[in-house]
Amino acid sequence: MGASDKQVMGFQAEVKQLLQLMIHSLYSNKEIFLRELVSNASDAADKLRFEAINNAALFEGDSDLAIQVEFDKAAKTISITDNGIGLSQAEAVEHLGTIAKSGTKEFFSRLSGDQQKDAAMIGQFGVGFYSGFIVADKITVESRRAGLPAEQGVRWESSGEGEFSVETINKPERGTRITLHLREGEDDFLSAWQLRSIIRKYSDHISLPIKMHKEEWDEEKKETVVKDELETVNQASALWARSKSDITEEQYKEFYKHVSHDFQEPLTWTHNRVEGRSEYTQLLYIPAHAPFDLWDREKRGGIKLYVKRVFIMDDAEQLMPVYLRFVKGVIDSNDLPLNVSREILQESRDVKVIREGSTKRILGMLEELANADEQEKKDKYANFWKEFGQVLKEGMGEDSANKERIAKLLRFASTHNETDTQNISLGDYVARMKEGQDKIYYVTADSWMAAKNSPHLEIFRKKGVEVLLLTERVDEWMLSFLTEFDGKPLLSVAKGDLNLGQLEDDNEKKQKEETESEFKELVDKMKASLAEKAKDVRVTFRLTDSPACLVADEHELSGNLLRMLKAAGQAAPDMKPTLEINPHHPLIQRLKYEDAKFNDWSSLLFDQALLAEGGQLSDPAGFVKKLNDMLLGMTGK
Repeated sequence: MGASDKQVMGFQAEVKQLLQLMIHSLYSNKEIFLRELVSNASDAADKLRFEAINNAALFEGDSDLAIQVEFDKAAKTISITDNGIGLSQAEAVEHLGTIAKSGTKEFFSRLSGDQQKDAAMIGQFGVGFYSGFIVADKITVESRRAGLPAEQGVRWESSGEGEFSVETINKPERGTRITLHLREGEDDFLSAWQLRSIIRKYSDHISLPIKMHKEEWDEEKKETVVKDELETVNQASALWARSKSDITEEQYKEFYKHVSHDFQEPLTWTHNRVEGRSEYTQLLYIPAHAPFDLWDREKRGGIKLYVKRVFIMDDAEQLMPVYLRFVKGVIDSNDLPLNVSREILQESRDVKVIREGSTKRILGMLEELANADEQEKKDKYANFWKEFGQVLKEGMGEDSANKERIAKLLRFASTHNETDTQNISLGDYVARMKEGQDKIYYVTADSWMAAKNSPHLEIFRKKGVEVLLLTERVDEWMLSFLTEFDGKPLLSVAKGDLNLGQLEDDNEKKQKEETESEFKELVDKMKASLAEKAKDVRVTFRLTDSPACLVADEHELSGNLLRMLKAAGQAAPDMKPTLEINPHHPLIQRLKYEDAKFNDWSSLLFDQALLAEGGQLSDPAGFVKKLNDMLLGMTGK
């Protein structure tokens, strides 16, 4: 069949619909066409390599496989050429005219046994070819299948409007050349710099060299001239697809800088190939420093998704839970389709497997640092906690499957140390618990100093019982999910009626009962005086130095959380705290015999207790006036 024997055929109905969708709405960024066509060219090369295993003659003396990208400003065309397997005329009609079958699917159907493993690198032909019509109003494909004579080449051509033509041509070179005739307004793509940028962005790690003509500045002509010499634009090697033993530490660090746009070295990384229900390779990094937008929960993740070494999307947040949003790196799936969308990712079973596996890998990496004997690794975990610890706490509420593992990785300040450094694990705390202690005690406050000096800690200091000091905004939220560790319940020292259980001896319990009875009249009188401010008044034995403190009921919001909600403009329930008084304090002893100024003294004690726990007075001026009157009264003036 010669050029005069050109045949015009109609697209399959589904292709017509696809073309309309593709041209008008499917891909949001136009540059994707080059990614798809380069990907198809790479697939064609992979197919040739595989078929040539049993038939080396298919190489036709040329086994150096490559992809070439060119543009012609005058003709307004971009061409993508490969020397892969190529198409016969029948294949061109079948594969470019319909989407019911695809060349690669047909190819896979002929494989059996171990050969399927050997073909693992070969991608599945999707609808990528038609993405060329996003930027082109006509596409010309010239191809010849490896092994066929030169006179059995084929030219396929279409303007994407329902029909295409095919004719036989003479094509000495094996492989395919796709020429895009650009639409009006798409001239931006007729630039070597632009094409190179797109190739490096999307196809840098295609294992095939992608070549373009070299350009040099001509001093005489005062312009950039195109040379005959070709140069490789991409790295032509997927780092994560190589064996770990072939990659140096320096190469890992440089790749991190490439994927993360971070100029500093990573803290640590993990590189693994996973086989089983889902096949994928992961190269994941934990940065050494937190980015400026770490607390933006709407910020997409830092994982780049590849499918069979072809870049699909940046920030594939479905591959990593939100609390691990600081993780950077690459996940390369063998099972996902090339034309995967964010919507498909949300529903894919393969993605769920990848997400679970990657989460466990990251937690395992952190456990290795946290539990290490070597000081260098311990220091790395301390650095990690300083930068990302508060984000990791979010995992207690977001990842119920790994809650116990995350709990072991948490670090806090405590009364065991005299610094605000968060380096105490729950495991450390439990190992130091006193005999008879069956609870993990904590206090929340808006600063370390406020927590450290909280009056609620006084009895614990006296008895040598360690208390965790929780001062981060996320802590109050986290505590609603972290209710126990290693079978020991977590208990706020500022909530409920304090019961130290076996930490109290019989004498202390008996003394408490006697004291409560002795102060019953005073307590009832204070309850009446403070009815507007306090829910209840009772004698406490948690204080040794302070006259009074405020506590919330066991299942109520803490005072600290109520203040945080109000500060954030959130609706906070109107809860009255309970005032607890220290029966051994001189001020309380005096109050037993006070009559004239009883209400003022009671109000001052309540306001003092509120200030001591970091609260704000509703009437600061009234408090100052009352205090001044008391001071003057005591001096007799």
